[in-house]
Amino acid sequence: GVTRLLLTRIPFFKEIIVSSFACDSCSWSDAEIQSAGRIQEQGVRYTLAVTSRQDMNREVVKTDCATARIPELDFEIPAFTQKGVLTTIEGIIDRAVAGLEQDQPVRRATDEEVASKIDEFIGKLKQLKEVHSSFTFIIDDPSGNSFVENPHAPQKDDALVVTRYRRTPQQAAMLGLEGEDVDEKPADSAEDLRNEVLQFNTNCPECNAPANTNMKVVQIPHFKEVIIMATNCDSCGHRTNEVKSGGAIEPQGTRITLRITDPSDMTRDILKSETCSVEIPELEFELGMGALGGKFTTLEGLLKDIRDLVERNPFALGDSSTPSKTEKLQEFIGKLHEIIEGKVKAHFIMDDPAGNSYLQNVYAPEEDPELKVERYERTFEQNEDLGLNDMKTEGYESEGASGQ
Repeated sequence: GVTRLLLTRIPFFKEIIVSSFACDSCSWSDAEIQSAGRIQEQGVRYTLAVTSRQDMNREVVKTDCATARIPELDFEIPAFTQKGVLTTIEGIIDRAVAGLEQDQPVRRATDEEVASKIDEFIGKLKQLKEVHSSFTFIIDDPSGNSFVENPHAPQKDDALVVTRYRRTPQQAAMLGLEGEDVDEKPADSAEDLRNEVLQFNTNCPECNAPANTNMKVVQIPHFKEVIIMATNCDSCGHRTNEVKSGGAIEPQGTRITLRITDPSDMTRDILKSETCSVEIPELEFELGMGALGGKFTTLEGLLKDIRDLVERNPFALGDSSTPSKTEKLQEFIGKLHEIIEGKVKAHFIMDDPAGNSYLQNVYAPEEDPELKVERYERTFEQNEDLGLNDMKTEGYESEGASGQ
């Protein structure tokens, strides 16, 4: 026979290898899939509420180490009992029915009672395909390489719940990642914290529903460590992200000046801390510290955030605005859009008294001819804004003891 291999990509998922075998002599054929990527860092569980015939046509990637369950029938396809397959939910049910019907003639001859019970169960499985009543379809894959299609992607699908979880030592041993008697590593290792996405519970700032905030430590090349925090609310869809400096306040402030001369400058990485102000002299524009919060993005992304901040201002462009003010702001937005598209040259200035902001030097470690970085001594007022004038880091213990 001949085995054919096809490397293909599933939208909003990943690359997979589809292999099919066909025999010309006996007409036997077989097909299976294998993940073209590595085993994921976390396992995944897809829970789908099947309510219509359209749900039966959803594409499903089920690897050989995944478990499929239908709780309403107390039905389960254990891991490693089937090869990996790219099919639909209806296809998985059909494969299960075909597997159960395969040995029914022998069972009817040897044990008629068991055969009748299996026939009854097969009838229930076939009724599921008509979706007379809703049921739950669950795929649990410790390798993280299984998938259930979301037909509304990239929007959220209310009927589909995707849960990622940490593998147990038994699941890792089942995947061959480690031995079952592996020694546990210390959980409080600093290196593990750097490689791990920490998650803690919070409330959504918009609708106050319970939400999760993810936190990750990231090393920016030629700079320092920063902490990226992101919150995503499943109830109202509100998303927010913020960047905090992972280090101390620098001894000196930093003033970064970039001369924008080419559209490629828009792709430079940029870290704007919450203490950083932004200035564009050609537009007579200044963004004070605290506005937009801390951000780790590109220059284009920050300029678009500034544009959105102006466009969404109800006092500037709403019903209460004056025609002259609206005209000026529309002119400003137009000029800012020209800078984003690279049609106009301009200067982009970042002034951070704390010294925790960064703009990528594309020539690093060599000097960038268009980028100027200045260090300066903070004024008393700047130290006051940062709370440094009244901060005492030495000798405070002895003073506290004598005061008591």
